[in-house]
Amino acid sequence: MSTVTTATRFDPITLEVLRNRMEIIADEMQAAMIRSAFSTIIKEGGDCGVAIFDADGGLIAHANALPANLGILNSSVARILRDFPADTMDEGDAYCFNDPYEGGTHIPDVAIVVPIIHEGRTVALSAVIAHQQDFGGMTLGSLPPDSTEIFQEGLILPPTRLIHRGEWNREILNIILKNIRLPDKTMGDFRAELAAGDVGRRRFLETVRDYGLETVQSYLAELNDRAETQARARISEIPDGVYSFEDFLDSDGIDLDIRRKIACTVTVAGSEMTFDFEGTDPQLRGAANSAISGAISCCYYVAHCLYGEGVPNNAGCYRPLTVKVPKGTILNPEHPAALNSRTMTVLRAVDTAFGSLMRVIPERLRASSGGMEGVTFAGRRPDGGAYVYLELFAAGMGARPTKDGVDYVECDTTNMLNTPVEALELNYPVRVHRLELRTDGGGAGKYRGGTGLVKEFEVLDDTTEISHRGDRFATQPWGLYGGEPGASWETIVTTAEGQVTRIPSRKRFMLKKGDRMECSTAGGGGYGDPLERDPEAVARDVHDRKVSREAARSSYGVVLDDDGAVDADATAATRQDLARIRGAADWVFDRGAALGRQA
Repeated sequence: MSTVTTATRFDPITLEVLRNRMEIIADEMQAAMIRSAFSTIIKEGGDCGVAIFDADGGLIAHANALPANLGILNSSVARILRDFPADTMDEGDAYCFNDPYEGGTHIPDVAIVVPIIHEGRTVALSAVIAHQQDFGGMTLGSLPPDSTEIFQEGLILPPTRLIHRGEWNREILNIILKNIRLPDKTMGDFRAELAAGDVGRRRFLETVRDYGLETVQSYLAELNDRAETQARARISEIPDGVYSFEDFLDSDGIDLDIRRKIACTVTVAGSEMTFDFEGTDPQLRGAANSAISGAISCCYYVAHCLYGEGVPNNAGCYRPLTVKVPKGTILNPEHPAALNSRTMTVLRAVDTAFGSLMRVIPERLRASSGGMEGVTFAGRRPDGGAYVYLELFAAGMGARPTKDGVDYVECDTTNMLNTPVEALELNYPVRVHRLELRTDGGGAGKYRGGTGLVKEFEVLDDTTEISHRGDRFATQPWGLYGGEPGASWETIVTTAEGQVTRIPSRKRFMLKKGDRMECSTAGGGGYGDPLERDPEAVARDVHDRKVSREAARSSYGVVLDDDGAVDADATAATRQDLARIRGAADWVFDRGAALGRQA
């Protein structure tokens, strides 16, 4: 770390200007990626991430976009540099990579890295990762929840020079395009990644032109050191100790009735913090495993929540962190285990990491959020082509120590956008009949968990394949300090003939024309005793249909008259009765109830 004496050599204004300039470069790259992309999942959903690295693979700045990519591009860039060292790169080169077992995430996430050359030497790297709508494998969309090995999930790319001195590597490109179902979309998205990478390249070189390479590099090194100092200061505020928690996945996609455990122990020692996932269940037969990069991104995200927004997102802020993940477990499987459903697994890892720290710093964290779900609609078009649409559902955010959770929002490591109904119906044979907030979705508490939504689709094509990947269908997002758990996820299919089927969290199935699928997303857990919630806030929730009259009485003890106003006397009596029945609240709401059908 830099000493105080060394730090005085740096002009504070220039330091802050360069810090913000790097972050703005990354944000501009992200905007260029989204505005240039062809696929709905990127241009509408924002499922992509960008970053700038130094020539050694050290993170300079990461866009404020998708926290799931924190640490992901780090490992992808490091792996590319092993095969293609910076001093061998040329002007006009671009490198691609997606191998989950070598530093990637899952096969659809393809990273592209562009070298930044100054006076004939690579001085930095511009990196982009984006979810491709299809990248081969056994299903349209490359996300089979029932896969049992990675070879069923799509085309695996080791570090590859995709472009050399401005010329496409046609042999490699042809192999890619021959193994995917949407080559036009993929080429458009590849070009969008290259455009975003070029934005980073040009803006970084402009900075070098304005300040000089030596100044830029020395100031960026100082920003790393200062980020480390700030991060260590925030960790030091947490009492030393060893803190543990565990949570459960619904299933692995094959054995649908067996819950799978993820365990995390956080050790705080002075200014350092270790995340250890010892005790996590062995790797799974199905696709709910996650490459180790997922556990790393989870821990980086949790650390950033603890640091606060004042700490730069660069390599320095990660130096105080250690992540340990036993080999052969859900979060670090042995090749060739399947792992395309890794997002929901990473979200459960976030819950365990947060849960580990809840006892010691409850004022800085929140109850469990509802997570997310990815449902792919895919089929063949009359001209022989294919279509793939991935619906990225959000849930409710967990309640906070002083505020309600946010309703229906991507949170934790996901930060993607809603696809507008108009964009969905314009481009795909799907009609949306209903889209509304879910009543009684959020867990009751002094501060209510955010609620999810209900969205109903009708299939207009003759046959549509659904790849349904979710979690929290058999468990519930836990509440804290008397707060109740949020509602579980629920998907119900009603065929054109009226047959009703409840869908588990991970399943692949077919729908035909006229079939409907209703998806109800989970709510976040509540925080604090529901009987302490302001009755007027409960009345507003009932008016907004976020809470039913029945739940207002049974969970909050609030009685409303026919006009929706609070009946003060009846509320006082009801709350007194409920308080006698419930007794004292534990720090996590009734673990047996929160884990529900896991028991």
